[in-house]
Amino acid sequence: MNRALSFLFIFALLVSSACKPSAEARTSSPDRTSTRVVDDISVYRPTYPADDANAPATARVEPTNHANAKVAVLMDSVASVNKNIRYAQGYRILAYNGSERQTVMDLRKAIIARVPEQKDYLTYQQPNFRLKIGDYFSRIEAQQVLNQISDLVPNAHIVQDQINIPKN
Repeated sequence: MNRALSFLFIFALLVSSACKPSAEARTSSPDRTSTRVVDDISVYRPTYPADDANAPATARVEPTNHANAKVAVLMDSVASVNKNIRYAQGYRILAYNGSERQTVMDLRKAIIARVPEQKDYLTYQQPNFRLKIGDYFSRIEAQQVLNQISDLVPNAHIVQDQINIPKN
């Protein structure tokens, strides 16, 4: 307790001694009398002419080169190119990676029952089966679904993969 009080006293002493005196308390005369210094910085402030409320209003200038038709054509070409894109870099949930076929099939049925709106991808590369779930553009979307199936597959994790872009 005594140590805490001494620490508090030293801290208060340091804070009070570190404070700078205000401009009103400083003296500027050579003989150190009680003359106060007033800092007048108004000479450094910029001045601007006042707005004339009676000034004539200027006419609105209309643009002469309208590019709306050109922009519409470019946007249509970009949209048609984007319709041909089928794949993108994204995320999937790796639910199973192992060699037991019956285990992966049972797990696949359980996951489809839990989240039927998600597409599953079962691949076989001898001797391993890999079960991936979903097509997600962001890791946050994948994490939300992973939270829904985490009790079924506690070892599942999110992996980066090439995903299919859904066509609407």
